[in-house]
Order: sequence, then C-alpha cells, then structure tokens
Amino acid sequence: MPKVKVKRKGVSLDMTAMCDVAFLLLTFFILTTKFKPNEAMPVDTPTSVSDLPIPDADLITISIGKDNQIFFGVDAQPTREAILKKVAQEKGLTLNAKQVKNFMLMDNFGVSIAALPAFLNLEGPELSGFKQPGIPCDSLVNELSGWVMQARYANPKSRIAIKGDKATDAKIVSKVIATLQDQNINRFNLITGMEAKPMAAGL
Repeated sequence: MPKVKVKRKGVSLDMTAMCDVAFLLLTFFILTTKFKPNEAMPVDTPTSVSDLPIPDADLITISIGKDNQIFFGVDAQPTREAILKKVAQEKGLTLNAKQVKNFMLMDNFGVSIAALPAFLNLEGPELSGFKQPGIPCDSLVNELSGWVMQARYANPKSRIAIKGDKATDAKIVSKVIATLQDQNINRFNLITGMEAKPMAAGL
C-alpha cells in the first residue's frame, strides 16, 4: 500500500504586532527628540576634553561669531516674550503681535535694540539672507548687559553658556565675561566641541 504524502505548508509569520511596535517606537522618538536650534550665525567651537553636559533647559546662550558678532538666545519661548516686552517698555519700542511672535520663534539674534523692530518684520528669504551685525557690547553702548539682566529677571533659574568661535578675538570674549561679572555672574559654561582624551603614558 503506497505511503500517504503529507502536504507541506509554508511557514507564515504574523507581522502585525511587530509593525505596531515599530510605529510606536518611531512615534516616540519623533515626539521626544529635541532638534538642534537654528543659529543666526554658525559657530565653529574649539575642542576640549571636558565632558560636562550643558543644561537642556533654563539656558541663556551668548554666541560669538568668527567676525566677533555677539548673539543672544534663550531656550524657552515664554521667557523670550517676557524679556522682549520688558526691554520694549524700557526703550520705548512699539511692537505689534506679529513682531512679538517672530521674536518668540527665534532661538537667537544679533541686532541692536534700535534695529529690532525692522528686523522682526523680516520673513522668509529676507530673514535668512540678512547678515546680523551683532549686539553692541562695549564701554559706550553695552546692550548685552540689559538682555542678560532681563533674562535673569524673567527666569532666575537660568544658567549662562558662552559659545565662541575658535577664530574669535579673545578681547571680545573678555568683554562678554566682564559684562557678566559686572552683574556678579561668576559661574557660567563654555561650550566646546568634544575631543578624545589623551592616552595615559605607558598604555
């Protein structure tokens, strides 16, 4: 009597659950990822072996470009709004709602207070193509000091970080540090690029 051959069936896997997990993970990473803020001027920082992290929140950033322009930025939008309204009140600036909104969306900026209203009217290609001259910070006109003061009033928990280009003149960095010290700010972070730590001798 001939043997009965059992019909072979292909193995099938139900991938529905795996697809669900993949999409959940993708959604989680998209929602929790903090994107790099847009910089008004790219800054090529010097490198160091320090591995101390910069705070993710409550941060005031003072950037110095390679052409010695000074830029000021605050991480939280409500803090930016509070700072702008206080500065506008002190300097007698009249800003409309659109200008305030544009300022809240800026991660950092580098123009004088007098040029601020016209600067906040720029949008799209005009804004991206505009070369910001930097915030005045010298012995005669030091507007950086006012921005730092108002930022600390708006958020007393703020930490300050200085991000300077490696081609920046050391005198400009000294002026920024002196501006902070005039307000009794002696603790701040210096943002640098990561460099590999040197190997110990004999290893």
